[in-house]
Amino acid sequence: MTDAVNRIIPDLPNLDGTLADLDMVCRFPEAEGRPPKVLLLYGSLRERSFSRFATEEAARLLRAFGAETRIFDPAGLPLADGAPEDHRKVAELRELVQWSEGMVWCSPERHGAMTGLMKTQIDWIPLSMGAVRPTQGKTLAVMQVSGGSQSFNAVNQMRVLGRWMRMFTIPNQSSVAKAWQEFDDEGRMKPSAYYDRIVDVMEELVKFTLLTRDIAPYLVDRYSERKETAEALSKRVNQRSI
Repeated sequence: MTDAVNRIIPDLPNLDGTLADLDMVCRFPEAEGRPPKVLLLYGSLRERSFSRFATEEAARLLRAFGAETRIFDPAGLPLADGAPEDHRKVAELRELVQWSEGMVWCSPERHGAMTGLMKTQIDWIPLSMGAVRPTQGKTLAVMQVSGGSQSFNAVNQMRVLGRWMRMFTIPNQSSVAKAWQEFDDEGRMKPSAYYDRIVDVMEELVKFTLLTRDIAPYLVDRYSERKETAEALSKRVNQRSI
């Protein structure tokens, strides 16, 4: 076992470091000194928020896989359009979105859907900020926690939003059923198939981010937008009066 594995395992007691792909970043020479930057959002303000616990587990795994992580605390975030765009929490969220190269969205399922808090965070992320599209070409992983039996309503909704925001939503996803029995008193996830699935999802997210981040502008380049830009340029250059 390598020193890197020995160093990581104490904070990840449920992870088998001999099987986890902990050397992903090393396989990409161009990634040296450039860890994948991942922003994580969760959708509950409860003291024992299982979506936050799952998000924190995901962040630990992402760091083990070589990524740099930031978790946004949604406490104090106003409803969408309920405050000016320079509101402190809105500005913080948007700065983190611009910083990130990939994202994780984790929501409880409530009334068969993602929570309002989760949707509020996503609604505050604009499709464009000046000439910058803050989500276009970024990778996305979706997760949910449920109080009862396993469901996929929230992750399916978040997939629709990810596509609308022109993100590369990875194929894998996580849905933790009966989340109240999957975390200990300290908020750490117990060993289970649900935990292993989160490992799978985070491993896949890092892989997709490493593979796509440098070519994302090319992958999301659109004919219709190039045509629109060319027409606007033509109109400006060919003005009869200057």
